[in-house]
Amino acid sequence: MNTNHTSPSILAEQGADGVAVITFNRPEAHNALTFEAMYAFADAVEQLHQWPELRAVVITGAGDKAFCSGADLVELANYPTAEDARRMITVMGDALLRLEDLPVPVIAGINGYALGGGSEIAVACDLRLADDKTRLGFVHIRLAVTPGWGAGQRLLRLVGYSRAMDLFVSGRIVHADELVVLGLVNRIVETGTAAAHALTLAQRIATEPPETVRAMKQLLRAGLNRPYDEALKMERDLFPPLWDSEPHVRAVEGSLLRMKAKQKQP
Repeated sequence: MNTNHTSPSILAEQGADGVAVITFNRPEAHNALTFEAMYAFADAVEQLHQWPELRAVVITGAGDKAFCSGADLVELANYPTAEDARRMITVMGDALLRLEDLPVPVIAGINGYALGGGSEIAVACDLRLADDKTRLGFVHIRLAVTPGWGAGQRLLRLVGYSRAMDLFVSGRIVHADELVVLGLVNRIVETGTAAAHALTLAQRIATEPPETVRAMKQLLRAGLNRPYDEALKMERDLFPPLWDSEPHVRAVEGSLLRMKAKQKQP
């Protein structure tokens, strides 16, 4: 992939603690994505695959009105052909596959609206924190199209067939409380704080042994994408190398010392 695309609409930061933050940066347009921004987002994700110190990723939107409202319909009105549509879904569909393929947890900090393509980006993340003003909707049917960036298969796995069908054919916008009930978000936080909470969570994850965190994601992704027996074998294969690793040995020693100290207490 060409990694030379840049756009002020996408901010990509790599912290000294191993936490990366990608921010959709068009708050005046509810962080809608132009073609330029789509390519820049894809490149930002690709760069993270090249960063060996990566520990966790946060995806969020600038401002407190929107996470991302999907593709910029004003610009895309200039691209009406099926070939144009194929280009768009290829760029973003591939970018979200690469986002999923990152070996570390990816956390969406959803502030405000996550509609259409924005909802597709959200469900491609491993964890989702939403503020109490979040409104998420797979509103594609209102434009007489289906999701094109992979949300069909991801939503099906998250909420099941019947609920996914309801969300798709109704095109309804789901409020924060129902998002938790549906299992679409992990936690609701106060207005405007989703990005900060996502960053705090990412920083906490970054303090854990990186090999263990990566193994956790690997075994869970295997359960989504592989037959049961194969996924179970992978889970078993991941365990032994961690058992004799230095972080595990230190953790056990610390636990034993704490147990001995408690036993000595009157």
